[in-house]
Amino acid sequence: MSSLRGQLLEMLIEPGVLPEELRWRVLETVQPSNRPRRMTYEEFLAWADEDTCAEWVNGEVVMHSPASDHHQDISDFLTSILRAFVETRRLGIIRSAPFQMRLAHSGREPDLLYLAYEHLERRKGTYLDGPADLVIEIMSPESAARDRGEKFYEYAEAGIPEYWLIDPLREQADFYQLDAGGRYRSALPDAEGIYRSKVLPGFWLRVDWLWQLPPVLEVVRQLGLV
Repeated sequence: MSSLRGQLLEMLIEPGVLPEELRWRVLETVQPSNRPRRMTYEEFLAWADEDTCAEWVNGEVVMHSPASDHHQDISDFLTSILRAFVETRRLGIIRSAPFQMRLAHSGREPDLLYLAYEHLERRKGTYLDGPADLVIEIMSPESAARDRGEKFYEYAEAGIPEYWLIDPLREQADFYQLDAGGRYRSALPDAEGIYRSKVLPGFWLRVDWLWQLPPVLEVVRQLGLV
């Protein structure tokens, strides 16, 4: 980020600089102040730029905090191994934030999403027009209630088959798979701490990798991709 606003945002995400509540209020002030109270999704896409931390919900703009360094470590790790897997198996595409996903009443920006090849018609120039096949959210203190509340029900209603919730502070990962009734059911790792994806056939994740962040090449080898 080269702008003054970008430099201020980077300062605010440093742990311990400000109490979380005060940090949020200052962030709202630093973010662009000329946003309309209400707008269409098309207007939102035209208004928001790459430095704008926001989502669109029921016609309104919802601001959120920039990602922390630890958050980005986990995001980059997952992006690397998932992209290697889906490209090698020719299953689809992986997108990491910032990339919008438009649902019935919201435009969300998941930390990561997977879209199967059979649904590629949903991919537009700057957003996904419809649900992904897998959504991953990496929580922060500011986003936890939203990720476990609003988004949990929105993603289930939209028919997203699989939803991962990763909490770096607690070192906890929760995995949910959509049942026949359209509700998320918890999918637990096995006795060895390995989670097996339903929408990515053959993909498995040792949950401890999320906190240990081993070299990507080592993981790719364990997954049998090289």
